[in-house]
Amino acid sequence: MIVCIAEKPSVAREIAKVLGANASHDGYMEGNGYQVTWTFGHLCCLKEPQDYCDQWRRWSLGSLPMIPPRFGIKLIDNQGYEKQFKTIERLMQAADGIINCGDAGQEGELIQRWVMQKAKAKCPVQRLWVSSLTEDAIREAFANLKPQDEYQSLYEAGLCRAIGDWLLGMNATRLYTIRFAQAKGQVLSIGRVQTPTLAMIVKRHFEIKNFVPEKYWVLSTVYRGVTFSSTKGKIKKPEEGQAALEAIRGKDFEVTMIEQKAGTEAPPRLFDLTSLQVECNKKFSFSADDTLKHIQSLYEKKLTTYPRVDTTFLSDDIYPRCPGILQGIRPYAPLVQPLMGKKLKKSKKVFDSTKVTDHHAIIPTGTDPSTVDLSLAEKRVYDLVARRFIAVFYPDCKFSTTTVLGEVESNEFKATGKQILDEGWRAVFGGKSEQSDEGEKVEEKEQVLPAFEQGEKGPHEPLLTEKQTTPPKPYTEATLLRAMETAGKTVENEELRDALKANGIGRPSTRAAIIETLYKRQYISKVRKSLEPTPTGIALIGVIQEELLKSAELTGQWEKKLRDIEAHRYDSHQFIDELKQMVTQIVQQVMADGTRRLVYQS
Repeated sequence: MIVCIAEKPSVAREIAKVLGANASHDGYMEGNGYQVTWTFGHLCCLKEPQDYCDQWRRWSLGSLPMIPPRFGIKLIDNQGYEKQFKTIERLMQAADGIINCGDAGQEGELIQRWVMQKAKAKCPVQRLWVSSLTEDAIREAFANLKPQDEYQSLYEAGLCRAIGDWLLGMNATRLYTIRFAQAKGQVLSIGRVQTPTLAMIVKRHFEIKNFVPEKYWVLSTVYRGVTFSSTKGKIKKPEEGQAALEAIRGKDFEVTMIEQKAGTEAPPRLFDLTSLQVECNKKFSFSADDTLKHIQSLYEKKLTTYPRVDTTFLSDDIYPRCPGILQGIRPYAPLVQPLMGKKLKKSKKVFDSTKVTDHHAIIPTGTDPSTVDLSLAEKRVYDLVARRFIAVFYPDCKFSTTTVLGEVESNEFKATGKQILDEGWRAVFGGKSEQSDEGEKVEEKEQVLPAFEQGEKGPHEPLLTEKQTTPPKPYTEATLLRAMETAGKTVENEELRDALKANGIGRPSTRAAIIETLYKRQYISKVRKSLEPTPTGIALIGVIQEELLKSAELTGQWEKKLRDIEAHRYDSHQFIDELKQMVTQIVQQVMADGTRRLVYQS
């Protein structure tokens, strides 16, 4: 008998249906030579400190650092989990072979490996790797099973992540709680990704609080109903601005140059998980966690592909399937129809196998969404995914940009106008462009300029406007996700952002949970859409002086090593040794410094 183990009952049902395992039993389904069972996500976890030695049961500085000689796993204390595990254990010990059908990613690999280890499974294990839960995709994946050993580095990376979180979280949380907690029962939670994320929010809070606005002046003039701005930019002193204003008052404005350039705008990228969370936060105010739940539900309902991905590209082998996918999403037939009957565009910005590792970007599967019962939120998320997918096959948007330069008494002024010549992909979004990923910039109003002639002159209305510099904006969940992705660097260029993803903090699948943890610990709160640190969050970051704990950049370097372990470029044992040294160093530094205090401030 072959035992298949999935990560959720709903996924197990889909697999069992394809395999013909239709007989239901308590905790599994059986038929056609297969037994299909499931976990409920994590059934096992790393052992807790008291499981290693009784001395670690009590929180004391003398027991730190806690570094087990060998890490072990245990079942999570839950009656339902224990009952299901006994079923899994019985099936595995009698199995002729096992197929690991866990989610196709680092965490999914870890979840299933731990269960198999705990069940003492001895038979050969194969790996099912599937990117969507349609019947065709599952059949194809079963036809291409691989030995589990080929995914050993994926497991090692997941194990190193779990051990790293344990070493840092357990030791630093006890260390800072014992040394600095001011109230009985107060726990100061420290996390490998959680703390640098909180530090970014606290840093932004003080950048805003301590911001001192500076006045400046902008010289402009209105000629033939068009506003021209001085090319000199900001004027720092009011007397200089007034002098410039008087110098051009009453003098004719002369058009000195007219330049027209044709331009194109490519369709927006396909979604990875982070960009989808960003877009849903901007458009619908969904939290990152809500978006993950919605897109996970769409995946389990066979409407979209695997969601926990960090690439916006598709592999080249997906291209031949795209016409069928487009035809399957019937509610979008009016948008798809112009693409039918001709060869679909194949852009390198969309199809590039070198940019795809385990999974490709999130796209529709081709299952008709009108046949599935969806909530309003799920419909909104699906609509974003579907329209992005359709748009990448549309032509670029074509536009014309006109730049006009003018002069008054040797002072140069500039005006620009943009005219859409061919909507192209914008037609998919109702003729509109999508907002920038940062969610803070509104698309500039496109003014259409009247016909000017070089050398023409005439009266104008000069204006000196007083302005002042503005502080940075508070983080929203959208901009925080981007900051986590790039280790705190503000990057709008998509290609540069791709290059920084390797050093981002957290993984796409865990960032939402990190933000939720900060809410739960009452380290941050939400004011409208803005994220604000609480006094406790501010005080915690204030007392932490170890950059290894709160630097997004340094944490990003650790994340890159985890990715390198997965790609066979870094040794997992070396990573664990470095973590042990780091934890020991942090404990020694905090214990030696008797001057620090937890100070609450707003």
